[in-house]
Amino acid sequence: MIEVSVRHPFQGFTLDAAFRIERAGVTALFGPSGSGKTTLVNAIAGIMRPREGRIVVDDRVLLDTSNGAFVPARLRRAPAVFQDARLFPHMKVETNLRFGWRRSPAPASEADFERITAMLGLDALLARRPAKLSGGEKSRVALGRALLASPSLLLLDEPLAALDAARKAEILPYLEKLRGLVPMIYVTHSLDEVARLADDIIVLDAGRVRAQGRVFDVLPDLDVAGSPGAVFPATVKAQRGDGLTTLAFDGGELAVAWLDRAIGHALRVRLRADDILLALEEPRAISANNVLPATVTRVKPHHERAYIQLACGATKLVARITQSSATRLKLVPGTKLFAIVKSVTIDLP
Repeated sequence: MIEVSVRHPFQGFTLDAAFRIERAGVTALFGPSGSGKTTLVNAIAGIMRPREGRIVVDDRVLLDTSNGAFVPARLRRAPAVFQDARLFPHMKVETNLRFGWRRSPAPASEADFERITAMLGLDALLARRPAKLSGGEKSRVALGRALLASPSLLLLDEPLAALDAARKAEILPYLEKLRGLVPMIYVTHSLDEVARLADDIIVLDAGRVRAQGRVFDVLPDLDVAGSPGAVFPATVKAQRGDGLTTLAFDGGELAVAWLDRAIGHALRVRLRADDILLALEEPRAISANNVLPATVTRVKPHHERAYIQLACGATKLVARITQSSATRLKLVPGTKLFAIVKSVTIDLP
């Protein structure tokens, strides 16, 4: 369990945020620039000391300004990984990795060193210096250094922000591997990263927590994250003879392009709001493979568009259509309809 309560004034802005993380996994700290995300990470890491606050990780009090308690950053076992990696340029990769390992209050074993370097694909980089690494390689080394400190909590502050699309695609699978190893707080303003990596999300706005919950529930909430889509868990149900794979989710089934995964394999599905069409009657003889019965739960006009929030079983979906179409179809909460899915994005761990 992680408990955070921080209040700190700045010129023209006051961070006043409190939240609890009840379970392990990846918790995304999401919000626009200037909302207080990095300040919160610095407070949890012990890099800055807030005016008021209390921070507890696994029943260990790291900060309590009411009685003066303050555990120094080096003893918190909550290392932060930043977008610029912050490697020591004069040290080889192996020395960078072992720097945090040797100084940890509970250092990993030599076997763990070998396991983590192998998992992050660092074996071939150990003799290099940071100047000879790509941006993605530097990010992997920074992750390895943090993991070798045997963290009880890993803090990731915009770790992909400085990378181009190719390097991001390189790093994301490694971050997915880390999901079950150690609790993580992942700071980002990218909804794509939230949808792919996060189990839970905390939405910050102007220094305050606007919403918190499972990513599957919060992302489709139109007032919270402005999300143009939905993400939900699914499992591989069947491999069909026509080159498609059937996925089961809490709301029905989806047919997708063939996936090289065993029956029962768990994965994530993302449906963009622009990839869902709506029909009041079940369409027939169309090219789309997926037509899902759904119920309108909310209609939110947005300029000439309308966001239509849908319940498909227990799964939340969002469709974005023109306001003219929403009016013509007379869509209101409770309307029964069919969601026609044009395209499906699959995240394969």
